[in-house]
Amino acid sequence: MEILSLKYTKTCCKVSLFWGMLLFFQVAIGQAGFEPLEQFLNNTKKELGKNYVCMVLHDGKLAFKKEAGDLKINTQIPIMGSSKWLTAALVMTFVDQGKLNLDDKVSSYLPIFATYGKAYITIRQCLSHLTGIQAPIGIGNLLQKSKFNTLEEEVNAFASKREIQDNPGVAFRYSNVGLNIAARVLEVISKKQFDQLMAERIFRPLNMRNSSFYSNKAVNPSDGAVATAADYMNFLNMLLNKGMFNNRRILSEKAIEEMEKPEMNLNMVQYAPPIGTGYVYALGAWIINSNEQGMATALAAPGSNGCYPWIDICHHYAALIFETGKNGEQKKDWYIQLKNNVDDIIPGNCK
Repeated sequence: MEILSLKYTKTCCKVSLFWGMLLFFQVAIGQAGFEPLEQFLNNTKKELGKNYVCMVLHDGKLAFKKEAGDLKINTQIPIMGSSKWLTAALVMTFVDQGKLNLDDKVSSYLPIFATYGKAYITIRQCLSHLTGIQAPIGIGNLLQKSKFNTLEEEVNAFASKREIQDNPGVAFRYSNVGLNIAARVLEVISKKQFDQLMAERIFRPLNMRNSSFYSNKAVNPSDGAVATAADYMNFLNMLLNKGMFNNRRILSEKAIEEMEKPEMNLNMVQYAPPIGTGYVYALGAWIINSNEQGMATALAAPGSNGCYPWIDICHHYAALIFETGKNGEQKKDWYIQLKNNVDDIIPGNCK
């Protein structure tokens, strides 16, 4: 029995060693060619801090992964403004079903907006910060905790207590106002809470098991999501693949095209955070690169706490950096350098 046991142990060790070596080579092969990105991350630790995750997905496969400190790809963190891209996608599921049109007036679903002289605001304008409704300026104001118990209470206050500063569609003011209004419209149409809708239509179909919009107070569709890097990468993968994920259609190709169209120009900007300065906005995300025709070739939805997810259509990859800092809004130049590093590694196909 001792001899058999010894043989069994040796066999198990050989098998374990084999699979361990196989996994090692798979990771090594997957990250081959990404040494410049690794070096860039190592050389800019002052900007990054100790805790971060960086991931690159190319042609449906994880091409690069780096975890530092306590932050892992499955660590759940608040993602702040990166929530807006998720909310815009949720709205598009209703558009795909014919239950909503982007050019519908909000007042058709929320009559209180007509009562207070805001009858002409559209869903599209809500998703692109063009409502014209007065909004607090500065990222500090956007991060204040909600004093409302429900999204309905908050949106009713937008209608009844906020002034119209500009006609809808004329001025761009980055804020939480528009996307929260659009989210409330979804609640009225479906008779379900926003966080439930997100779970049913986005998180579960995309296997985003560690993501949610749960809140003890009013849920915040603009800044209130918590997610993991691995979960958010599933979302980016779906966007990059024109609405498909694991052979399942989440959004139509037409919906993806709508989400990538520029909705404003730089002359319309009344307020944009530092990280968005110089960029135009689509639906829920900034267009960070475009072609000669002005169409998006890369989009990003940064969060103020150091979350920066993006997709590059020309190079056909999705990438993100998730941090736990609070200075993400001031790091635009660094994020550009990060993206340039990935662009240099993965060839593009746009003219």
